[in-house]
Amino acid sequence: MDRLALFPLSTKIENDKLTIAGHDLASLADRYGTPLYIYDRATLNFSAKTYTDALSAHYPAPSKVTYAGKAFLCKAIAQWTQTHAFLVDCTGQGEIAITIAAGVPREHILVHGVNKSVADLKAAVKHAGTIVVDNLTELHRFAGQKLQVEGRASLWLRLLPGVAVHTHHAHTQTGQHDSKFGMTREEILQAAQICKSSNLPLAGIHFHQGSNFRDPEPLLPAIDLALDLAKEIGFSGEWHFCPGGGWGVAYHEDELPNPSIESYVKGIAEAVIAGCQARGLELPHLHLEPGRSLIALAGVAVYRVGAVKRRGDKTWLLTDGGMADNPRYALYGARYTCLPVSGVGGERSEIVSIAGPYCESGDILIEDLPMPKVEEGELITIPVAGAYHLSMSSNYNGARRPAVLMLDEENIRLIQHRETVEDLLRRDE
Repeated sequence: MDRLALFPLSTKIENDKLTIAGHDLASLADRYGTPLYIYDRATLNFSAKTYTDALSAHYPAPSKVTYAGKAFLCKAIAQWTQTHAFLVDCTGQGEIAITIAAGVPREHILVHGVNKSVADLKAAVKHAGTIVVDNLTELHRFAGQKLQVEGRASLWLRLLPGVAVHTHHAHTQTGQHDSKFGMTREEILQAAQICKSSNLPLAGIHFHQGSNFRDPEPLLPAIDLALDLAKEIGFSGEWHFCPGGGWGVAYHEDELPNPSIESYVKGIAEAVIAGCQARGLELPHLHLEPGRSLIALAGVAVYRVGAVKRRGDKTWLLTDGGMADNPRYALYGARYTCLPVSGVGGERSEIVSIAGPYCESGDILIEDLPMPKVEEGELITIPVAGAYHLSMSSNYNGARRPAVLMLDEENIRLIQHRETVEDLLRRDE
């Protein structure tokens, strides 16, 4: 399979060098430094349109896409979501504050969280249009803290469906019986009764089964369980239903082609329509949370190789970034691919492993990948870097988070500056 297929849509090879949206990556790296993260606006827009078109084609009632802030959230990304009228999923005060600073309206802010603090709940009530309730304690906090949600935010209840989707690692599954997320069927019914007796504005049901999955089949029994509960609770008129998201993307050429977004949306829409008809339920407002499949493919990470160690059959390329800006290998054993920024067409004659500068054996980005020969000082780029890299980045070993660019054919926009040593010291007393 062609590695270039994993890069943003506007990626081209010009004079044996990689460009995105017409901009030379080597020149960008020289100007902004490395590690450097780059987002292609055209790919973001294409992914967004794919989802909205599929919902329009296959679901006859109102529908919405929710952008997962945990994938990567900054003011520029939050502002981009509003060009498509998406909801933004926030977890806690910090992400809520970013969306507010970006000008996202209340009705497009949705708040998740498995253990929301009182401060989180107060921020949600003040700023959000929807709060997804994870547990019964949360409902009691509304009453105990006298948080008035009527006329401010609607509540959805998060169901634990008891079945997970298949993902490559247990840490990306959320719907199984022993998961920390959501409420059982019995707890959902109890929560609905609390909402009724306390005059809380219950408006929907939500569940989520896992992240980066490719087979939608396990969604079907969970949809049935959720619709059974909706019938028992007595939802009617305008109500909301979200069967989560987390649709997968390919990170390595061996995983191509990418799973079809349209078939995923079509399958969910058909299951919800049929399930509501069988139960005599009015069709809900259908919400999807695409997660990484909205943004992962739009992003690339660019690193500079500082040292090469060739030891018999093992070759290490040591770069200036690693687990501090992308901990996914260390967390999940995530598998990536790579291309040199220059000399893209060279013969892939060397099997390399790529690691970062940090004092951990798990500070690895890629293992055993065929590559053209790369030497010290040269640039490499890793695709499918748009989701769950920067949002999980750290200052380990004093690392400073990288600069982030948004590109289109007309503009190079710096959307996050590179952290400095002064930034690291800012919190210290």
